[in-house]
Amino acid sequence: MSYKDFQNELYAIGNKLWLKLQRLPKAEPVEIVCFSVIILFIAVILSMMIIACSCCCGQCCSGSPKKKSRKIQVRPVVHA
Repeated sequence: MSYKDFQNELYAIGNKLWLKLQRLPKAEPVEIVCFSVIILFIAVILSMMIIACSCCCGQCCSGSPKKKSRKIQVRPVVHA
């Protein structure tokens, strides 16, 4: 898929969403609830992705030097 096709697809999806939003005040209650559930689902997924990315970047990009733990060599036990 080329960039132009992708851009046209996003534009078409945006137009459908805009038309749906314009007709929403006149819609039936079931349709309003369904649309709200879909929007809520998308918002939850996006917020979970943002939280996951911020937690991941917070650990590796925190700027503080990581504490190095002391390595202890384990020696085999020799039984006489």
